[in-house]
Amino acid sequence: MSRRVAVLGTGSWGTAFALVLADAGADVVMWGRRPELCAAISAGQGNPVYLPGLPLPPAVTATTDPREALAGADLVVLGLPSSSMRSVLGDLAGDLPAGAPLVSLAKGLERGTRLRMSQVVVAATRAAPGRVAVLSGPNLAREVAERQPTASVVAAPDDAVAEEVAHACATAAFRPYTHHDVLGVELGGVVKNVVGLAVGMAEGLGYGDNAKASIITRGLAQTSRLAVALGAEPATLAGLAGMGDLVATCASPLSRNHQTGVQLGRGLDVEAAAAVVRQTAEGVRSAPEVLALAHGVGVEMPIVEQVVAVVRGEVSAREAGRALLARDRKHEAG
Repeated sequence: MSRRVAVLGTGSWGTAFALVLADAGADVVMWGRRPELCAAISAGQGNPVYLPGLPLPPAVTATTDPREALAGADLVVLGLPSSSMRSVLGDLAGDLPAGAPLVSLAKGLERGTRLRMSQVVVAATRAAPGRVAVLSGPNLAREVAERQPTASVVAAPDDAVAEEVAHACATAAFRPYTHHDVLGVELGGVVKNVVGLAVGMAEGLGYGDNAKASIITRGLAQTSRLAVALGAEPATLAGLAGMGDLVATCASPLSRNHQTGVQLGRGLDVEAAAAVVRQTAEGVRSAPEVLALAHGVGVEMPIVEQVVAVVRGEVSAREAGRALLARDRKHEAG
């Protein structure tokens, strides 16, 4: 008997992960708000909005009725933006299948509360924390949907839940590892978006690989300091959800955060950059929340600080770069 999985959300990453789940043998029902998009997915046309030209397996269908998607699901995947996670789950909390693991794909912090997505899921659904898992790593949606090889990490407080989710998405091209450090895995996925904006800005300014490598390296160091200060394990940030996700986001033109950063480096403001990229970069939303989180535990994150200044229109990308280079010299481990 095949596993039945509900995927809430029809964006690029939710759609790509639905394909992975189908390849792993599941029957997948996606939920989205747009009737024409759901109809296209169910008709075997793939997702023409977010992943045009890539077919989906017949085992993937879609509906605009969330209760239809959730009915009888053994696993619920949350492919929702961080900005709408609480509201959507609050409306559907009573319809979630009892006992089914809830898997967050979102990489953001809730505005105002600065809660990680696993915390938002627990708060909105009142599910036991051990039932909630997160998936992170180098997850560029189009490459995953093209079945290019990639590895990811599934983290949950309950090892059995992490293993169940990993088993449900393991394929010949998608290799999931398991972890228990949910905090570290989530923070890596959040902060890499902000660093991705910074690297994109450097590219938009015409800087070379030395500059970009420097931002990636220092960005990882600052991310690790924040994660450890909040209670994460240092080694987590050297893994798939830390270094792995960071490199993919910072290096690939497929990353919306990278693309948005490039436009900011070329002198556009956030609104104009979003119009060019045609999607809002999660790092734009997360950067102020990450900075506030860092201030709360006394951790310096100068790269995030400058990204926030650019996003708010307080400085240009070039001025932000000068500010970083003008900082007092210090020991690299400091």
